[in-house]
Amino acid sequence: MMNLQEIINSINSLPREEQEYLFEFLRKKKAESKGDNFWQGLQKFRKIIQSDEIMFNDEDFANLRDYSLGREIDL
Repeated sequence: MMNLQEIINSINSLPREEQEYLFEFLRKKKAESKGDNFWQGLQKFRKIIQSDEIMFNDEDFANLRDYSLGREIDL
């Protein structure tokens, strides 16, 4: 397995065109993963709910909201 410095040296030895392709590829991968984390997590959650046949309704979420105006301040 290559260490980080070996990888950097290997990239530096690539022709400029291949370096640009690699960096564009990595940029796209990073951009794709930014917004996907939430949606991937949601899809995973939904699959678990479906596979485990977990059923829930509005009553399960009743009284979860905090209706207070915030923390109380004693003056």
